[in-house]
Amino acid sequence: MRKLDKIIVIDLEATCWEGDPPAGESSEIIEIGLCVLDVATGQREPARALLVRPQHSTLSPYCQELTTITPEMVEDALDLADACAVLREEYHSEARTWASYGDYDRLMLTAQCEARNIPYPFGRSHINVKNLFALQMRLEREVGLQKATSLLGHPFDGTIHRGMDDAWNIAAVLNKILLERKS
Repeated sequence: MRKLDKIIVIDLEATCWEGDPPAGESSEIIEIGLCVLDVATGQREPARALLVRPQHSTLSPYCQELTTITPEMVEDALDLADACAVLREEYHSEARTWASYGDYDRLMLTAQCEARNIPYPFGRSHINVKNLFALQMRLEREVGLQKATSLLGHPFDGTIHRGMDDAWNIAAVLNKILLERKS
């Protein structure tokens, strides 16, 4: 049965490079940042980072600078299958709506789960907050997360490109959209 009491807000961070990846490496998830938004109250539960150990790539200096995630942080991290199990077991992710800022996170998680034969942790109900925000604000185009928080008059809270901080801020943007619809 679908649960509509909370929305699981997700932001992924993945290995990346300034240019092309080194031979034999490809981008893969290294953090699943999440923040649960209570739909009735608008309260955000504390953000959480599920760090994920990469299997086919290394963290480039560029990636470390961008995300603040170091090789030491992911050395003993969960593998992707275990991180997905946490989403299912602790957050009941298959029964809840989930949200991300844009479609990258949904596509990346889908592709990585398929490639590794891991059960996808979410149901079919996904909210693209980036698109919804642009529509709600009647913008000509979608904008980045920092711009969205700025347009709402809120400072960005935390470190940009750190999944748990991005998820926290996305949940705030989503809550503002939901509040506007109640008016």
